[in-house]
Amino acid sequence: MILMQTEDKTLDEILTLAAAHFKVPREKLSADDDFFKTLGIDSLQTLDLLTRLENHFHVELPDYELQGVSDFRTLSGRIRARL
Repeated sequence: MILMQTEDKTLDEILTLAAAHFKVPREKLSADDDFFKTLGIDSLQTLDLLTRLENHFHVELPDYELQGVSDFRTLSGRIRARL
């Protein structure tokens, strides 16, 4: 039996990975944060993060699904749709 990830668990893993990747305290990140602003990253760094998330969750996120996505909660929803 495959255990479905809960929305909270997926979101928490994304936040934890992002915090570790960009060396920021995990508690500074929240679900509705704009990751460009909160992490102070550019689009290239965002692609790097997305690659790590795809590898972590074993999913492939097409570019068209990520256009306009800039907060962790929406990103989590896109990942969960692929699990």
